[in-house]
Amino acid sequence: MSPNSVSPGSARSAAVLNEQIRALWIRAGGSLSAQERTEYELLVVQWAAAIRHEVIEAA
Repeated sequence: MSPNSVSPGSARSAAVLNEQIRALWIRAGGSLSAQERTEYELLVVQWAAAIRHEVIEAA
């Protein structure tokens, strides 16, 4: 899934984003291209936001 296919307001769980990050690394064979690095960075930012959101909801 391309990160650009996700609308800015959509929310995915940290677990889903973590799986996407892991799948990206597996597809890339452990070495990211420039495009994959951009996708990875976007996923990590979204994952961090999801973690914060889940922590706030749990509090």
